[in-house]
Amino acid sequence: MPAETHLQDITHTIQLAVAPVFLLTALGTTLGVLTTRLGRVVDRARRIEGRLETESGARRPALVEELRRLAYRARLIHWALTAGTSAALLVCLLIAGAFLGYLFDANFGAAVAILFVLAMACFVMALLFFLREVFLAVRTLRFGLPPEVRDD
Repeated sequence: MPAETHLQDITHTIQLAVAPVFLLTALGTTLGVLTTRLGRVVDRARRIEGRLETESGARRPALVEELRRLAYRARLIHWALTAGTSAALLVCLLIAGAFLGYLFDANFGAAVAILFVLAMACFVMALLFFLREVFLAVRTLRFGLPPEVRDD
């Protein structure tokens, strides 16, 4: 194989691998956002748990209900993080597969395509879990408005 053709092949392989790297950047950013949201939910839950230890009056059921909603939101974020991390791992395998296919002169095209579709499916799942969690978070916001002004 002439050196020029070899250089063109590796250049093409690198070009094909760069696009998934941008996807990894998006996944990393999404995972960072999800981790921050999970931290905020956990912090809020800890505050509620602390208040529950001292609360015995009529406010207790509302605190228990808020804690239940926070637990559900944390589970949604956990599922989103799991799906997003799975997508990132699949993209890493996709990139490795592209280079291994080049190095061993093997046709890993079908495997790379399947990995890409699976990665995108996991990313879509992560975004759907995230969207559901955001809907729940917004639905529970009251902004300190009195009951007669709220549009529940």
